[in-house]
Amino acid sequence: MKKRFDVTGMTCASCQANVTRAVEKLGVNEVNVNLINESMSVDYDEDKLSGDDIIHAVEKIGYGASLKDKEKSTTADKPKEKDQEESNTRFRLRVSLVFLIPLLYIAMGPMIGLPVPSFMQGREGSINNAFIQFILTIPVLVVNRKFFINGFKGLFNKAPNMDTLVALGASAATFYGIFAIMRMAYGFGFNQPEIIDQYMHNLYFESAAVILTLITLGKYFEARSKGQTKASLENLINLAPKKATILVDGKEKSVDVSEIEKGDIILIRPGDSIPVDGEIIEGSSLLDEAALTGESIPVNKGVGDEVITATINKEGSFKFKATKVGEDTTLAQIINLVNEANETKAPIAKMADEISAIFVPAVILISIVTFIVWMALGYSFEFALNLMISVLVISCPCALGLATPMGIMVSTGKSAELGLLFKSAESLENLSKVDTILLDKTGTITEGRPQVTDVKTDIDYDEFIKLAISIENSSEHPLSNAIVTYAEENNIAPENVSDFNAISGKGISATYNGQRYLAGNLRLMKENNIDLKNYIEVADTYANEGKTSMYFADENQLIGLIAAKDLPKATSKIAIDELKNLGYEVTMVTGDNEKTAEAIRSDLGIDKKFADVLPQDKDKVVKQLQDMGKKVTMVGDGINDAPALARSDIGMAIGNGTDVAIDSADVVLMRNSLLDIVSAIELSKSTIKTIKQNLFWAFFYNVILIPVAAGLLYPFKGITLNPMFAAFAMSISSVFVCLNSLRLRGFKPEFKNQKAIDEVEKNASNNEYQNLSNNKEIKGEEKMTDTNKLVVNVNGMTCEHCKNHVEKALKELAFVENATVNLDEKNATVEYFGSVDEDQIKDAITEAGYEFNGIEYK
Repeated sequence: MKKRFDVTGMTCASCQANVTRAVEKLGVNEVNVNLINESMSVDYDEDKLSGDDIIHAVEKIGYGASLKDKEKSTTADKPKEKDQEESNTRFRLRVSLVFLIPLLYIAMGPMIGLPVPSFMQGREGSINNAFIQFILTIPVLVVNRKFFINGFKGLFNKAPNMDTLVALGASAATFYGIFAIMRMAYGFGFNQPEIIDQYMHNLYFESAAVILTLITLGKYFEARSKGQTKASLENLINLAPKKATILVDGKEKSVDVSEIEKGDIILIRPGDSIPVDGEIIEGSSLLDEAALTGESIPVNKGVGDEVITATINKEGSFKFKATKVGEDTTLAQIINLVNEANETKAPIAKMADEISAIFVPAVILISIVTFIVWMALGYSFEFALNLMISVLVISCPCALGLATPMGIMVSTGKSAELGLLFKSAESLENLSKVDTILLDKTGTITEGRPQVTDVKTDIDYDEFIKLAISIENSSEHPLSNAIVTYAEENNIAPENVSDFNAISGKGISATYNGQRYLAGNLRLMKENNIDLKNYIEVADTYANEGKTSMYFADENQLIGLIAAKDLPKATSKIAIDELKNLGYEVTMVTGDNEKTAEAIRSDLGIDKKFADVLPQDKDKVVKQLQDMGKKVTMVGDGINDAPALARSDIGMAIGNGTDVAIDSADVVLMRNSLLDIVSAIELSKSTIKTIKQNLFWAFFYNVILIPVAAGLLYPFKGITLNPMFAAFAMSISSVFVCLNSLRLRGFKPEFKNQKAIDEVEKNASNNEYQNLSNNKEIKGEEKMTDTNKLVVNVNGMTCEHCKNHVEKALKELAFVENATVNLDEKNATVEYFGSVDEDQIKDAITEAGYEFNGIEYK
């Protein structure tokens, strides 16, 4: 049983390691903890453990845990919690800075000649000076008490973390400052001025305050970076509309999307977003599916076609019946896939996890050893303490912990935008290691919709076609569908048959008008000792043209054959060339005969082929390639591809393929295009490169700077590290990892033949619009081609940054095509299509931080 939990209180890689270790001790099958999402997935035996046992184990070591609410996992509630966390961090930072600035002035101003009040000057004012520094430090300690609570809780529970290091460092500095005040008071009381002089310039209050403020600054930037990291997923969550119009007894009724039930009839107008998955029952339109599939070309939809959640209606009105609602919708499944991928670990993260488990205890030990060694060497207490605090606060388990999950999370969010769904972090990493691409032919390389090109028969033509369609009508094979379509186009209707039998990988048999007939490939004919007559030469001619022949025979001899050709997708040749340019070996597997397969291989420039492969033997082809030392990515879309997808190193399923194929795959390509293989591979390589950079920085930073902080260079170069600079370096290291990972948000696949791709997409777009305009069954509102305009009045805009912010907020609304802000007029001109939701405009302006002041229609 696999369940997901929310985990609170984690701040670094050591926290993640502590939680993982605590849950693993319970004897679970698998546990994955995500530091950024503050979540955990656990696979365990419910007969041995319960969710409460897991929660108790996490709470026992000082963290919080609760079962994840499935409903909230696909809503915007979690982002709001993160916004609150960012807001709290910002507040702590502001308060810290308010008290830190005067503290630094008093503590360090005189060193650079800045004046301080007379009652704080010299030996006489030293107690006043020290006490005021202490008073200014207290609010910084209080407002950042979270570090002390979490840090010491972790220490007492034998699960120290980054907060423990910060708490120990700041506490040591603070207590030393208090000790110094006491020693100075002793000096005054017993008239020992040398003691006053010794301690008045070594208070360390400013070090404690600066450490906490700089770490909080780093946490603030980190929180903002995490927010941007999750932006793609949050955008997905917010895609679905909140309201929908359903038809009840023929009347329109506006309801919350959560109230829609399976079977409800929903009305969609131009500009509306699809609220749930369903099937069109009346009308037709063009739908923009870019948000889910990454496909920029609107798709023509008509009666009987499926519509998916969060896609946008661009043209006419239509009605559809809800078939999937709530957690069953495509959008919800995509969000769950992305979440699950984020909660798994890439193999590259294992070393970091092992180090994280011992990192904090090791740093605490190093800091203690540092203090003891320098004291033993005869250096002052203050010097040894200074280095001990520096070691504590410069160590950065944050950078180590963020290195992999930040990269994975940005990447999976970006991949969702592009219509590429990785089911795990492991598949995201392993895709970068493959060297061979194995492509199924039908439905993957080709359209999967063969068209009849030739008919050859010795009997009456109409009689032969009637026989063929009658036999093939009960089959679901693509070639059978092509024959049925051909017969329908020629107004030839099927007749009833009996004893229908599908022979896997070979064909079918049936009884028609009292006689048994066979229909299938050459293998089926030979196994039944059918007289082939002169049809072999005809079939060879067709095969050399890339056509597939379907043989028809009675119990003794062939009576005819029908040839069909499954045309390659428009982008298949381009994608294959792109993969070869990247250095991959491209191989095709097909059930077609040798000559037909060779014609297709030659036309598309494929490196190798496997022909005459039975459906159940495709996985044997994968194993054969793997036995040759190849790392194989198998790409397919059918039920018979599932075993091969499962056996391959990385299985890729075309998004419009069968559920079985998708379930067996590691990567789901939402679009029906081989170009997405290139995009997925390039994204995988970019992600692993970024993670390696992050890990290098995290290890390099800690390996180099911890010894420097411990004073290793002092005997040779006289170099030591002030705790304030150590805290600053720690904050910067985490921010670097976050910002480096965020670069993946700008990822764009690079195609060498972009011009050809643009031409294909342009033609496809024109065809979709042409198909819609030629559709004579459109019902409801007419297609809308004119874009309307309105003016939104906005107060509070003062600069170009404001302008960009408002324009972006407006452009993200589903019905807005463009928005242009005029700073002088304090308004925005909005171009829109379909109906306008004024509340959405108001909310968008308000959430952007500006004042909505009404709408004027042009």
